[in-house]
Amino acid sequence: MTTSTTMPEDENDGSRDGTVDAADGEIVRATRHWLERAVIGLNLCPFAKGVYVKNQIRYAVSDATDLPGVLTDLEAELRRLQQADAADLDTTLLILPRALADFPDFNDCLHFADRLLGQLGLEGTLQIASFHPRYQFAGTAPDDIENYTNRAPYPILHLLREASIERAVEAFPDAADIYERNQQTLRELGLDGWRDWMRPADKP
Repeated sequence: MTTSTTMPEDENDGSRDGTVDAADGEIVRATRHWLERAVIGLNLCPFAKGVYVKNQIRYAVSDATDLPGVLTDLEAELRRLQQADAADLDTTLLILPRALADFPDFNDCLHFADRLLGQLGLEGTLQIASFHPRYQFAGTAPDDIENYTNRAPYPILHLLREASIERAVEAFPDAADIYERNQQTLRELGLDGWRDWMRPADKP
C-alpha cells in the first residue's frame, strides 16, 4: 500500500514534496476545510490551532481499500510520527477516502488499530483518535447533531503524541469539559447552521 502525503504550506494544494496528485489534492483541501471551519473554527479542539499555524500537521492520503491495507499504512504512519522531530511533525491525519465507508466497519477497525499500537510498543507514546462521515455515538440517532463533533469528510485516523496532549491539557485546565461543551455548541448551531457553516466560501 502507498500513501500520497502533504504538509501544507499554501492555500492551493499545500504540497511540499509534489507527491499529491489532483484527486488527492482535493481530498486534502476538503480535510483542511473541515479542520479550519469545524475543528478550529468552532473550537471543537482547543489544541488544534497551535499545531495548524505552526505547520506541524501531516496529511497522509491512503490508497488502501480494505482493512489490511489500512493497517499497513497506519503502521507506516505511526513509525514515521514516532521517529520525527515533534517540532517538525507533531500530529498526523491518516485519511482513508477509499476504505471503511461503513461506520460499523470503521469502528471495528479501531480495535485493530489500538492493538497495532500496542504491538509496536507505542502505547503511552502515541494515541489514535477517530473521525468519520457517519460517526455515531452510542445511544444517538444517525441524524443527531451531537454526532457531528466527530464527523469529517472522510474516515480519518488521527495520530497524536501523548506528550503533546499532556502539555495541551496543562494549558487548558477545563479539558475534561470539552466533550460536553462541543455537544452544546452543535446543539446551538443545529443541522441547518452546521451546513451553512461548513459550506465552502465559493459555493452559494
